[in-house]
Amino acid sequence: METFISMVRKQLLVMVRYPVEFVSSFAMVFLIIMMFTLATLMFSAPGSAGNGPGLSGGIMMYGFILFMFLSDTLWTIGLNVRWEQYEGTLEALYLTPASKFAVLVSRVVLSLVWTGLNMLAGVAFVQFVLGRLPFHNPGLAAYLLVMALSGTFGFGFAFAGYTLLVKETARMTVNFLQFGFMILCAMFFPFSALPSPVRMISAMIPLSYAVDAFRSTLMGFPPGFPELAPLEAEIIIVSGWGLLMPIFGYWSYKWAERRVRTTGGLAEF
Repeated sequence: METFISMVRKQLLVMVRYPVEFVSSFAMVFLIIMMFTLATLMFSAPGSAGNGPGLSGGIMMYGFILFMFLSDTLWTIGLNVRWEQYEGTLEALYLTPASKFAVLVSRVVLSLVWTGLNMLAGVAFVQFVLGRLPFHNPGLAAYLLVMALSGTFGFGFAFAGYTLLVKETARMTVNFLQFGFMILCAMFFPFSALPSPVRMISAMIPLSYAVDAFRSTLMGFPPGFPELAPLEAEIIIVSGWGLLMPIFGYWSYKWAERRVRTTGGLAEF
């Protein structure tokens, strides 16, 4: 616990030592939300823009929440390990008896707290500017969100291990994964907008079911939602994703860690 608290404090200190980046990252969320919200309203039915964001806004905004957590997980957890190599502290850290698990999980806290605050502010911003978003079944939606984030953080652990192996190539991979998941998991539009071959690929990604179930639940299950599978099946898939992915992700990270320590590549660029 002492290691965990120290690492969380260290991550927060690094964040606030770069005030311009700190403020701009917060402001950027509002610009992205406004861009996607206006794009959503462009394709809404004529005259619906004055009635608030409605279902189109719910599809966009609730998918955007999961997209931001996914993006921050890849950058904050995965590439943060790479940044430790740049700082020259990663190898020294592994020479200490500090809990490596606590060090890795501490990176989750920064993403969870900071991105969570950004998303709360973003939802409030959309409702203030465009009107009330649909908001139903908060209990079930909260459970689906927790399971979705748990699986996403597990994916971040696995990506951190991948970063140790491929080093600078990980940056290109992050960009590929961000845009790949954004399209394949239909985070800003309904799955029905995807071509049939692409939708078949989407159906093989557990995160797609998290997006579908989460926003369908908050929108009150309008006709045609959820789109990929019955709700009961999606809850089972999302629960499996949330319970099993952290275990697999941490195992993957430990395997990559042992490999780079054995080969002497822990501090290599």
